[in-house]
Amino acid sequence: MKKRDEIMDHPTTIVIVGAGAAGLTGAIAAAQTLAQEAREGSVLLMDGAKHIGAKILVSGGGRCNVTHDVITPKDYFGNRHIIRNVLAAFPVERTIAWFASLGIELKREPTGKLFPTTDKARTVLNALIDGARRAGVMIRSDHRVHDILQTEAGFLVQHNHGLTHASRLILATGGQSLPRTGSDGFGYQLARRLGHRATPTAPALVPLQLDRSMFQATLAGLSHDVELTTLVDRREVDRRTGSLLWTHVGISGPVVLDASRFWTLATKQGAFAEMYGNFVPGQSVNELRQWFIAQAAQHPRRSLVRTLSSLVPDRFAESLCRHQSCEPQTAVAQVSRLDRDRLLTALTRFHFLVIGDRGWNVAEVTAGGVPLEEINYRTMESKLVPGVYLLGEMLDCDGRIGGFNFQWAWATGWLGGESAARSLLNGKTPADPASSLG
Repeated sequence: MKKRDEIMDHPTTIVIVGAGAAGLTGAIAAAQTLAQEAREGSVLLMDGAKHIGAKILVSGGGRCNVTHDVITPKDYFGNRHIIRNVLAAFPVERTIAWFASLGIELKREPTGKLFPTTDKARTVLNALIDGARRAGVMIRSDHRVHDILQTEAGFLVQHNHGLTHASRLILATGGQSLPRTGSDGFGYQLARRLGHRATPTAPALVPLQLDRSMFQATLAGLSHDVELTTLVDRREVDRRTGSLLWTHVGISGPVVLDASRFWTLATKQGAFAEMYGNFVPGQSVNELRQWFIAQAAQHPRRSLVRTLSSLVPDRFAESLCRHQSCEPQTAVAQVSRLDRDRLLTALTRFHFLVIGDRGWNVAEVTAGGVPLEEINYRTMESKLVPGVYLLGEMLDCDGRIGGFNFQWAWATGWLGGESAARSLLNGKTPADPASSLG
């Protein structure tokens, strides 16, 4: 570890703050670009954690869902025009080839998710760290950045080991999700001090908690499909179908995680958010009513719960009956019209009494952040502060579950790192407006 005077005596040309997925990618891209031109210039990657890459290690259940086989702007939330251009500059095919160059082969699972063939996130992290070191990147862990000052010659990065000069500065500090891994939201403060805005943030890809009056605890571990609709101030803002997982305290699963951002952002902004579920996706209450009447005529002695179990899992059918004050073992022909209609309404428009989310410590990603409109999408350079580049989860862009957020990290990381190096090679000073190609 360098002492303060040693760091000051050896100014660094490109400093990257944050050694997560985007930061490591940016560091490799910058160092390789400088090396290709056979030009001198150093790349320093610093992170406040003692052990970098913790978020990579816990992703995908410890397997690291590197990317997805098909990715479109519709898989993300944010300015999709800008998102489209960023993704086009570093598509999935390039990600696969790049990881192959790092010695990582990827395999496709039936869901379209791509994982390392080792099924170990550690493989991915080690490859990124080794790739950075081979490229000549200086990695400094336990270097917590406190402030950034602009100078005529670039930037001074203040951290717990002193000061470091940067001709180009790349911010890749992450958002606020999983703060124990180091992404505690401080990067937004750094961006604001440099003149950027940051839209309100909220946990995304996060499980939701339900009121205790509901029956989630009896269904913990059960997974089945549902069409989930989210309303904000009585207006539908999202509708999607997928797998829902009941937990002891609420609901999770892909469909819930993907929809959670709408509930968390709305409630944080003081709006009224609601969630409804159709447990027979594609079927309306009127269609189910006709089906129920036919079942009662064909199998009058069959129990109510057994009848409903042809549509939904047994455990859910029984819990729903009891929740709606209906005896599960009642013969289907003996179910009153009132009970029938109440049950079918619950099946097709079930009101989830959401009381909260599981919070930043559980959320996989951050919704909100630095507006994409403040970034040059061709280079990831700030339109407000030439010489500063912003990457990954810091930006107001979040993807659905399935490797999409990692793809955003690789794409923005490579664009930012390569562009910062090329800007340096072109000899433009950070204060020169021409160095911002927006």
